[in-house]
Amino acid sequence: MSSCNEPDCSKVLDQVYEYLDGEMGEAELAQIRVHLEECSPCLQQYDLDVALKALVRRCCRETAPADLRERIMVKITEARIDLNG
Repeated sequence: MSSCNEPDCSKVLDQVYEYLDGEMGEAELAQIRVHLEECSPCLQQYDLDVALKALVRRCCRETAPADLRERIMVKITEARIDLNG
């Protein structure tokens, strides 16, 4: 096992939810997977994040009202338009 590398650890922990959700390319997934295998502190944080995500999934089974979902989607679309100019 290698020692903890602060810049790499910060990057991994900033991207842990993207990693959990499979929202990265294969190369990024592989880099994070290797880091987690080699860095015990990051692996412990990852395990906590996995547990938290599972808890939220179990406890939050309510569905937002349709009008709320629609308003959120409108705001997301407006934000994308603003960002893309």
